[in-house]
Amino acid sequence: MTYAKTTVFTDEQQQLARVAKALAHPARVAIIQLLASKTTCISGDIAAELPLSRTTVSQHLQELKALDLIRGEIDGLTVCYCLNTELLRQVRQQFLAFFDAATATDICGPDANACGC
Repeated sequence: MTYAKTTVFTDEQQQLARVAKALAHPARVAIIQLLASKTTCISGDIAAELPLSRTTVSQHLQELKALDLIRGEIDGLTVCYCLNTELLRQVRQQFLAFFDAATATDICGPDANACGC
């Protein structure tokens, strides 16, 4: 019997990995930063704000939307995009806990040469 190797990891580990993968592209980081800089949802042309084609921006928006990091609601002929701040806050807490645990002790110490590896 075969199964996806991801099943051996916790839901939180899988979610962090999915979000990290989504944020691994600078265009998606720029889209999130753009949406975060606005006080309202953006229903205009997001591509006009970025140095990318409409098609490319659309693909990146779909990636972010698939993870529910952003939401898009149809408003007439346009789509109004905004951040899912509730999920972003949850992911932020998960990343903070992850990095806090990873940096809780200096295994090798501040001097890289001190490592006994």
